[in-house]
Amino acid sequence: MTPTHAVPVDCCRRSGETCACAAEARCSCGKNAAMHCTCERSSAENKLGGATCSCGQRPALDCTCSRAETENKKPAETCECGKRPKNHCTCDGTETASAHETDFTTK
Repeated sequence: MTPTHAVPVDCCRRSGETCACAAEARCSCGKNAAMHCTCERSSAENKLGGATCSCGQRPALDCTCSRAETENKKPAETCECGKRPKNHCTCDGTETASAHETDFTTK
């Protein structure tokens, strides 16, 4: 049986079955593929928490693939985390709230 790789829901799907932008994504130093960084920033680069870009390999608004120009613009109408388009949230409720927000859920 051939293993299958999950393609992110928001992937560009330029290459059909695979996520081309995920294959293009690099760590911020540019040496290695995203999530495979070996430079001094590897402890932060090799983990994700909260919203991600469409391919799921980089933090939202910090995309490094060929879609970076589009991905790194803050959308006009955002999801709850404020980093992704309203109908394409990738934070799954894990993104921390802004320092300028008041949490009324625990009061």
